[in-house]
Amino acid sequence: MNRFLILTLVLLTSSSVMKTTAGPTKQSPVPLPHAHAHNDYYHKRPLLDALEQGFCSVEVDVFLVEGRLLVGHSRSELKSTRSLRSLYLEPLKQRVATNQGRVFRKGPAFMMLIDIKSDADATYAALRKVLTEYDDILSTTTAGKHKRKAVTIVISGNRAQDAIAKTVHRHAGIDGRLADIDSKMPSHLMPLISDNWGRHFRWRGQGKMPEKERKKLRETVNKIHLSGRRVRFWATPEDPRVWSELRDAGVDLIGTDDLAALSQFLKARSD
Repeated sequence: MNRFLILTLVLLTSSSVMKTTAGPTKQSPVPLPHAHAHNDYYHKRPLLDALEQGFCSVEVDVFLVEGRLLVGHSRSELKSTRSLRSLYLEPLKQRVATNQGRVFRKGPAFMMLIDIKSDADATYAALRKVLTEYDDILSTTTAGKHKRKAVTIVISGNRAQDAIAKTVHRHAGIDGRLADIDSKMPSHLMPLISDNWGRHFRWRGQGKMPEKERKKLRETVNKIHLSGRRVRFWATPEDPRVWSELRDAGVDLIGTDDLAALSQFLKARSD
């Protein structure tokens, strides 16, 4: 065997060993089913920063402007380059295509909460048309039969509830309120109950949570779960003591603006 052939074999063997032992340079994020990115579009990289931290739910505010669904908290923030399609729907479609039909490979279903800020009916009509283009990745309900896919859309804010409920083939559900806790709507139509924490609880994380409020929280969550719905509160204090009480009570989605802090908290709990 000549020297050139021997050298080639050595190099190939070394390369193979390096590939086997080195592994990926960066671990895939651990999916966090209870992590919800509040006003996700304010982050440097909308959607992507949340996904990098393992978040399985994001919240997006949208306005209907000249037929387009633009992302922002107020009209003064809107830019033609920041649309629901470009910031969220297209990146999600590409990610699902490369992750074997999931946002997180082998992870749970992903939820996108779309908070409508403009006219309810007109915005839903436009949104409905756009969502049909993503039928392959979005959970759908046809004539009462629900099919869960990679991404589940829930509409909050200005909710065109009648129009949504009457849609025969729909790609979105309704975000309910605690006033809807006894609603007879099926869970696929109203899969989530959300409300303002401060309207129902006085505790803000200082000292121990009053037992009366703790009991109220757990009873509320249990009742919602019995109807097959998930639970979320907004405007909760950014405090691990509050997050602990929420998770201990079984609250499904914890909202935050501090992605890294909530990610670290939930990973430490491992539940």
